[in-house]
Amino acid sequence: MALNWQLEREQGWPNRPVCGVDEAGRGPWAGPVTAAAIILPAGFDLGVDDSKKLTEKTRERLFEELVHLPHGIGFASVEEIDAMNILQATFLAMQRAVEALAPNPAYVLVDGNHLPAWDYPSQAIIGGDGRSPSIAAASILAKVTRDRLMRQLHEAFPYYGWASNKGYGAKAHSEGLAQHGVSPHHRKSYAPIRKILGQE
Repeated sequence: MALNWQLEREQGWPNRPVCGVDEAGRGPWAGPVTAAAIILPAGFDLGVDDSKKLTEKTRERLFEELVHLPHGIGFASVEEIDAMNILQATFLAMQRAVEALAPNPAYVLVDGNHLPAWDYPSQAIIGGDGRSPSIAAASILAKVTRDRLMRQLHEAFPYYGWASNKGYGAKAHSEGLAQHGVSPHHRKSYAPIRKILGQE
C-alpha cells in the first residue's frame, strides 16, 4: 500500500493533532532503542511511498525538514533493555517520545502490532511506515537519530564498526567483540553477548 492520509483522517486529522510513532534499534547488539513521535501539518509531503526504501542520504535530508515540526524523541538505555526486555524497553522509549511532544496528541498511530500501556487513544498499525505518512516520518526521525548516536559511540569504541553496522551483528562487530570484549554499550541480555560473557 502506498502512503496516504487515510489513517490520520479517520481520527480527525488535520483538525485534531494525530501523531505517528515508530522505533529504531530493536535488533542491534549494542546501543539504545530509539523512538520518535511526530505530528505532520496538512499539505506536508514526504515524497516517498515507503520509508524503508530510503537511502541514507535521503533520510538525512528529510530529517532536516522533520526536526522543525512538532516532534519528540525517546530512548531506552541498554541497562533498561537488559532489565525489562527489548519489547518493554521499546514501549518505554515510545512513551518518552510522545511525552516529549507538544502539543499533546489527540490520537497516536504506532507502527507494529502491539501498543504501550499508556492512556493515549491509539492504534497499532502493522507495516505502518509503509501506510501512514506520520509513522513514516517518525521512522525517519528515529533511525537518523539513532544512526547519528551510533556514529558518535564509534568514535569512542572504534573496534566494533558501529559507524557502518549501527550495532547490528555484522562481521566487523563480531570480530571486534572477539578481540576487545564487551563494551558498556552492549546489551548483555542478548544471546551473542551472553555467550561472550560465559552466561550461556
